[in-house]
Amino acid sequence: MTPGQIALIIIAVAVLLLVLFIGLFLVRLTRTLGVITRDVDIIAREANDIMANANTLLNDVNGKVATIDPAFQAVADLGTSVSELNAATHDLTGKVKKTASSRGASVASAVTAVNGFRKARKSQTSSRK
Repeated sequence: MTPGQIALIIIAVAVLLLVLFIGLFLVRLTRTLGVITRDVDIIAREANDIMANANTLLNDVNGKVATIDPAFQAVADLGTSVSELNAATHDLTGKVKKTASSRGASVASAVTAVNGFRKARKSQTSSRK
């Protein structure tokens, strides 16, 4: 054998080893991709189940919120009514105070006049005696 033939045999063995290693790598890669594909399919099915459960839960919550909405509206209306009643009471109180203060002066002058009339009457009765 000549050195060229020996080199050719070495190259052939090296290429054969390279092809074997590439083949082993591709077989392992195929197995890994198969496992990954199975896992992704399982995850996708579970995600679909979770989404279905979430949709059911969301529909249930929406139904319950729709049931509760009138109660919240009633509470809001009650709060508005109480505020309006409070404002009306405040206005009425102000009007009563104004009326009382204006009438208070009239009442005070009337009381003074009555007291003056009584004193005058007393003095007339005591002077007659």
